[in-house]
Amino acid sequence: MSDSTAFNSIMTGLNEAIEDAKSPNPILKRRKIVVEPVKVYEADEVKSIRNTTGMSQKTFACYLGVSDKTVEAWEAGTNHPSGAASRLLSMIEADKTLVTRFPFVSNVAAE
Repeated sequence: MSDSTAFNSIMTGLNEAIEDAKSPNPILKRRKIVVEPVKVYEADEVKSIRNTTGMSQKTFACYLGVSDKTVEAWEAGTNHPSGAASRLLSMIEADKTLVTRFPFVSNVAAE
């Protein structure tokens, strides 16, 4: 596809979208997406989720991609998980098999 063909295709789509937005009877499909807010986890909830995985704090921290001191602080209540860590905790809480289906951490026999 040449640059001018791509430009014309984009401009046609944009003009159709503008016309549809101004129309009293829009015909283009619209979707409303709602993202649930990130859950705030308390210390006992973090510990409970970790315990269901059967992981130590250190292993759980490796799984989540945070330091073991971070997991310690969450479980002591001096800090709370946020952002991506909270989303991962929510996913693990909702699906206990997640850690076995996505094993980022594995047991390796000591030599």
